[in-house]
This record gives sequence, C-alpha cells and structure tokens, in this order.
Amino acid sequence: MATSAAPTAGEPDFFSRQTTQARRFWVDLAPAASARLVVTCGGEEHCGSDYAIHRADFRFYSVEFVAHGRGSVTLRRRTYPLVPGMVFAYGPGVSHVIRSDPSDPLVKFFVSFAGRDAARLMRRCGIPPGRVLQTRSPGDITAVFDDLIRNGLRKTPYSSEITALVTRLLLVKIAEAGTPPGVPDLASFATYRRCRQFMDEHWAGIARVHDVARACGIESAYLCRLFQRFDHQTPHRYLLSLRMREAAQQLARPAATVKGVASSLGFADPFHFSRTFKSVYGVSPRQFGQREHRD
Repeated sequence: MATSAAPTAGEPDFFSRQTTQARRFWVDLAPAASARLVVTCGGEEHCGSDYAIHRADFRFYSVEFVAHGRGSVTLRRRTYPLVPGMVFAYGPGVSHVIRSDPSDPLVKFFVSFAGRDAARLMRRCGIPPGRVLQTRSPGDITAVFDDLIRNGLRKTPYSSEITALVTRLLLVKIAEAGTPPGVPDLASFATYRRCRQFMDEHWAGIARVHDVARACGIESAYLCRLFQRFDHQTPHRYLLSLRMREAAQQLARPAATVKGVASSLGFADPFHFSRTFKSVYGVSPRQFGQREHRD
C-alpha cells in the first residue's frame, strides 16, 4: 500500500510519494556550474504496489540499485527486468520508466548528482546514463549506499564534501562488481541472491549459518562458496553486518543506550556487542552514538 504523506518542507518535488517507507536526504539542489561533483540527493525507498515513475528527462545524473523485489526499467525505450543486485543509470536527455512489481515491490537505493566530472566518471566506471548492470557483490554496494545515506542525513557543514567522496567510491565499487545483464552462471547467482534475501528478511531469527543453508536447501559449504564468490565475505560476516546495521539505526536515536540496543539484538553481554559493533564500524557503539547525537 503506497503512502500519500505530504512532502517534508524543502524536499525535492520529484521524490515519489508512492512509497511505504523511505530514508531520503537532499544536500544541494542548485549546484554551481563550476562544481566538479555535487550530490543533490539520495536515499532508500520501499516502493508501493502502485510505484511507477515516467520521465522524459531528468536534470541530474542518477544511479539506482535494487536491493529487494522485482520490477522493470525502460531506458531510451528499451525495457530491462529488475531483480536484486541490478544497477541502472539515467540523467539529462535519457527518458526512463521505473515500475515495481505489485506482487514483489522493489526496495531500492538511489543517488543523484551533478558537476563537471559526473558524466566522465560514470563512463569510466562502466555505468553511463542509459546503462543497466548486474553486480556480483551487492553487499558491498548496499554498504556504501548505507554510508552515503547516513552522512547525507546528518547535514553537517561537511555533508556536501563527504557525500561527493562516498559517491565517487560507490561508482568505483560498481565498476569493480558490475557485469552486463545475462552473464554466464546465472543459476549460481540466483541461488546466492535467494539465500541473501532469506538472510535480509529473517536475520533476527537466524542463530547459525547452517540454518540459512538448510532453509535454502543447500549445503553450508556451498553457501560459503557463493558468498565468497559474489560478495567477497562469509555469510557469517554478512549476518553480523545486518545486525550491526540495525544497531546503528537504533544508536542514532536520542534515547538509545548501548545496553538497551545490545539486549534488543540478543546480546547478553554488552561488551561482546561493543566488540562486534566496532569490528564492523571501526568505532565503539558509544562513540558512534555520541557522534550521531552531536551532529
């Protein structure tokens, strides 16, 4: 069911209202013509069953990444199916239609930007406007988008510079992980994607990696090989990242405590939780929370 909530003050008028939930930010909607790379906006959207975007043009360069669900994108009158792990780009002069499958709505990330370096950087990274790619390591792309959104939402004096740097990193990671749609061995990638989606949806109730493999009908060793091949990490590490992503969102709330967040995620020992969080984010949960609340 799509939301019909009124837009937030100052929010871009092109943000879709056909979403069930969203984390979106905007930084500079009128970038200087002399700027090299400026992020205008970005975010994560859970599309409603009626989600459909029709644009003959768009004034910013944009890259979108499908995390969950299914749909389609039409770029310059050519239609491509969208499944998890797909990346597509558009920009000035590129007509596009984005649709979500009502029975399996899209969850996707996006970033829009402008500047003298934008088109050249997109071409160099293999994702020029009008291109669709499949990524071999969607976990890496999700992690960079999460970092981009977190920094964009903080709205500090450094947000513009930081989001531009993270967007450069994002495009390079896409170049590293991207392959044209329809690459060989789609069966293995589909199995990996199915296992990853199961983990995304049920991480809170998963005690062991073996539970994932059993639920998905494969051997644990094969699950580990799939993650090493397509995500450059172990499934155990990916489960940790999902838990710590939820921890980071809870710690950003003003009333959050380390002990309370640890307990909500099933950690009986707050010190164990702190060590795990630091292994993922590089800072302790206390330092992370203080930084978020200070900004």
